[in-house]
Amino acid sequence: MGSHEATARRISAFSLAASAVLATVKISVGLSAGSTAVVSDGVESATDCLTSGLVLLGLWIAAKPSDSDHPYGHGRFEILTGLTIGVLLAVVGTGICLQSLNQRNAAHPLAAYAIWPLILSIGVKGFFASSKFRAARRTGSSSLHADAWHDLLDLSSGMVALAGLSLALLRKEYVAADHYAGFGIGLIVIFVGLRVARETVLQLSDMMPDARQMTEIRAAAVRVPGAKGVEKCFARKTGLRYHVDLHLEVDPELTVRESHEIATAVRVAVKTEVPWVEDVLVHVEPYGTMGTEHERIAAKDGAGRAGSGKQS
Repeated sequence: MGSHEATARRISAFSLAASAVLATVKISVGLSAGSTAVVSDGVESATDCLTSGLVLLGLWIAAKPSDSDHPYGHGRFEILTGLTIGVLLAVVGTGICLQSLNQRNAAHPLAAYAIWPLILSIGVKGFFASSKFRAARRTGSSSLHADAWHDLLDLSSGMVALAGLSLALLRKEYVAADHYAGFGIGLIVIFVGLRVARETVLQLSDMMPDARQMTEIRAAAVRVPGAKGVEKCFARKTGLRYHVDLHLEVDPELTVRESHEIATAVRVAVKTEVPWVEDVLVHVEPYGTMGTEHERIAAKDGAGRAGSGKQS
């Protein structure tokens, strides 16, 4: 886990430095060239500095080991960082939209050299977005995934700014296109912010992994000798990885010690074979006395329907 977190922190640190340079260049050039779109894109890049800093902070806190007050570790702080980034993006996007609309009728000369910082930004942000998405998939980092979306957003906003500025430079009567490009950038920022916030809220609400991931856990458990089946299996994300509650079925004739040894082997097997699992809490159940989880649910539903039929 340490190497994954180190990789995420290294990418965030490089991104922070690049965003600071790009924000300074775009805001300076945008003000000098009189382009609202370039200034808006520069402000959006400036928020990259803040979000990359938040990612570094969240990853640093999440890397702290568990203690008596936080037995599941500090991973939720990393998810909260992703939520903070989403809310921040929505607020910044709203501000960009309002400012662009307020200046939409203002006539001002534009300088063609404002195009070059946008072209540079599109290339740099494309590189960082792809790097962060790959790293987020490897590490399971919510905040790094949110920051990757922010870079993709910066790339998109740069393209919108470039289109608006180019149109305003080519046709004098379309000078307002520069302001409307700034408004379009604000809308993109709001959309991505709300998307990021939604994803992190789902994780904070203990949303289960998808069916394929749950199958990985069950398959790793039943491959252990002595494991007869998995009665129930739940998982929740606590930062970069998941904590799993697994109800394991074993031979009811086994001793407590023998059942415990199988449970321990299952815990080790799941943690070893499923890299995105942080820990497993195994509950031992007697095999064949309670039926499968699906059978119990079906029986319960059938009893409920039968009871409803008698009442009617």
